[in-house]
Amino acid sequence: MTEESAPTPAYLWFDSEFTSLDVEQARLLQVALVVTDAKLNRLTASERDVNLHIRLGSEAQVSAWVEQNLADLVAKCRSEDAVSVEEADRRLAALVDEAVGPVADDIKRRPVLAGNTVHMDAALVRKFLPQFARRLHYRFLDVSTLKVLWNDWFPGQAFGKAEPEVVRRNLPPGIALPASGEHDAYYDIHASMAELNYYRQRLV
Repeated sequence: MTEESAPTPAYLWFDSEFTSLDVEQARLLQVALVVTDAKLNRLTASERDVNLHIRLGSEAQVSAWVEQNLADLVAKCRSEDAVSVEEADRRLAALVDEAVGPVADDIKRRPVLAGNTVHMDAALVRKFLPQFARRLHYRFLDVSTLKVLWNDWFPGQAFGKAEPEVVRRNLPPGIALPASGEHDAYYDIHASMAELNYYRQRLV
């Protein structure tokens, strides 16, 4: 088997919510992770998924959009249930190790970060989550690439990510949609999995 044909060890379906679109100013608010294989089968049970609110001090600034649209999330980040960013990093890394095994010395044999518009999430991973970062392949699986192509090739058939029933109907077998809605990191990675599955069923 050639290097290019070797199967990807896992897809790390990851999403984050954060205080600002300015990467230099942004701080994490929420991180979520689900691990699947390339066929979108779970590699760990749902109760092992990571879905954490990151502790945010009262003095921390958030953007006007976050303040207006994610007020409940910010409140959770300022509650006793929130965890430190170091604890989040440890738990993300632990889930990857549980699902995939010890970190491969060869970066080409590591699992791939997956989701929508993952370059922003990857920038925050590199900034705040070093243990998790060192477990990642250098490539991404960005569903947004397929989104752009699909919407250009098939106008009027956009995937309805904000519609829970559309997401639920397109999720792979064995993966259930959480009750939370859009702009929740845990919901959003399920929506990304459903979106990839939607394209896969129509483009193969």
